[in-house]
Amino acid sequence: MHGLGGGPRHLMEQEASKPTDTRTTLRRLVSMFKPYWLILIAVLVLIIGSTYTQVVMPQLTGQAVDCFLTPGAVQEFALPIPGQVQQAAASTCWFMKLPANAAQADYIRGLGSLALLILGIYIAGSIMSGLMFYCMTWTGQHVLRNLRVQVFNHLHKLSLNFYAENDAGSVMSRITNDMDTIQQAVSFVLVSVFSGSLLILWVAYQMLTMNLVYALISLSVVPIMAVVTVYFSGQARKAFRRTRVEIGKVNANLEESISGVREVQAFGREDANIETFRLANASNRDANIRAVSFTAALAPSLEALGYLAIAIVTIVGGLSLLRGTNLLGTAVSLGLIITFLQYVQRFNQPVQQIATLWTNLQSAVAGAERIFGLLDAVPDVTDKPAALVMPAIQGRVEFDGVRQAYKADEPVLCNVSFVAEPGQTVAIVGPTGAGKTTIINLIPRFYDVTAGAVRIDGHDVRDVTRASLRGQIGIVLQDTYLFSDTVMNNIRFGRPAATDEEVLAAARLSRADDFIQRLPDGCNTLLGERGSGLSQGQRQLISIARAALADPRILILDEATSSVDTRTERQIQQALDLLMRGRTSFVIAHRLSTIRRADQILVLIDGEIVERGRHEELLAQQGAYYNLYMSQFLNSPGGAPVDGSVSGNGHEPAVVPAAA
Repeated sequence: MHGLGGGPRHLMEQEASKPTDTRTTLRRLVSMFKPYWLILIAVLVLIIGSTYTQVVMPQLTGQAVDCFLTPGAVQEFALPIPGQVQQAAASTCWFMKLPANAAQADYIRGLGSLALLILGIYIAGSIMSGLMFYCMTWTGQHVLRNLRVQVFNHLHKLSLNFYAENDAGSVMSRITNDMDTIQQAVSFVLVSVFSGSLLILWVAYQMLTMNLVYALISLSVVPIMAVVTVYFSGQARKAFRRTRVEIGKVNANLEESISGVREVQAFGREDANIETFRLANASNRDANIRAVSFTAALAPSLEALGYLAIAIVTIVGGLSLLRGTNLLGTAVSLGLIITFLQYVQRFNQPVQQIATLWTNLQSAVAGAERIFGLLDAVPDVTDKPAALVMPAIQGRVEFDGVRQAYKADEPVLCNVSFVAEPGQTVAIVGPTGAGKTTIINLIPRFYDVTAGAVRIDGHDVRDVTRASLRGQIGIVLQDTYLFSDTVMNNIRFGRPAATDEEVLAAARLSRADDFIQRLPDGCNTLLGERGSGLSQGQRQLISIARAALADPRILILDEATSSVDTRTERQIQQALDLLMRGRTSFVIAHRLSTIRRADQILVLIDGEIVERGRHEELLAQQGAYYNLYMSQFLNSPGGAPVDGSVSGNGHEPAVVPAAA
């Protein structure tokens, strides 16, 4: 296909793991959560509640030791140096203060009550954590569903030049791979990072307020953790950026291989195709292994530093207790040491988790950025704000000085002018790349003209809505596309509101009813992908039935009989003759013998109409049309016109069904 200038960037060029405009992307992503703000508030409350249970648990454990298991040891150790203030925070016993002469049973009862409280807090924290992830997952899935629908709707609005520049594999990667990274983020990563960050700040605050010196010593490895995290995350991000490129190549290669499997087998290129895919897959494997290597190295590195922090807390606190001296300059109890040990563990765990998930979060934001970039792709062909609804078409088509260029320096049509009256059949012939397909693409306004105008019944096609225009134009292509659905639904695609009787009538008009009746389930037979199981001629007859059901006033036939044998061609031609009656028809024919009865034949060479007239008139001129016709005649067995390379779309973009 022709590369079209000025269109959206190739999607493959947008592959990156790190977003380029995080703030804008996050703002747009957050805006999609606005309809669910009540649930998000509930999630925030659950995060705070769940985090609080994790913060308060170590304090209660320390109180269990200082207040109920070793109260005497606390009192003995807590004697301060003259002028020094006690900071054995865990021994304050705010849960339950017992009198100095409390009996052993009081301590046992208090310890039991504290244990029940710890159990209750643990259960409450687990419930809140579960509800938090459920609510966030529910909200995220609804947002993603809306986003998928929005992307899918937008894809149907994009112009053909977008699909000329971007292969299907890369486009599909947006809705699958990129959407999957966002799904992981909103379902787990985002909540984990937010709750982990809150836990880190809360734990650090508690440690610093309980014992400033001991807290600073306990957190001494945090700067090292930061350096390690920045290094490994940066390397992982670069590696993941490469994986995004490679998986896009794999998807594109896979889509092309499946779509072109017939050509691959016909030319015996299976081994070469397999080798190409193997190399693409190997590159994807190597990129992922490198990315995972850095990610895998980060977790154990942070874990080792976490153990080092625990060792520091244990050694410094333990020496203070064992020597009976105050190494920290402040009072330290056994309960405080146990509290700090748990706090350090709770501090290190989210640090490791956030460091591991941070790359995934960035990748998710980058995925959202790419999806929003796709949504921001502006169609080249749009309805004007004041576009009119096209009235019922009579069928007069006028090309007035039309010029068309997909690239500024490569004109395809040059000053093309002609008029097709209602009910006329206009045939367009010429060598490959002459601009034939471009002409029929301009009628339903798949592209806008560079200069000049295309008018239908006096209305410039740019002044009416595309839906009202294309809804009155029928198209039958050389490469018929059928969906994985029943025969009846494939025909009904031309007019979804049609009844079964109308569908059957269209099948009879197209001469497709004979072979349909022989199918296992008749019209209810389920077809395979692209109509597999049917011959090319049968698929073409269904396509004609689809166009007949739509009852268009303008009919476009793009080499509708070029891919079938002569016998099938006659059958298709009979169906087309019935379909063309009373309709303005434009025919691009591979076989010149099929356009003898055309009311007007346009001979196109290098984007210009060099001859026009009826079949006999053009033969009498012995010009370009005569040469094309005779080239077929002389090469045909027995002197009958045969196939010749007189048409094709070359670098011209392929037309697609108007209903799409």
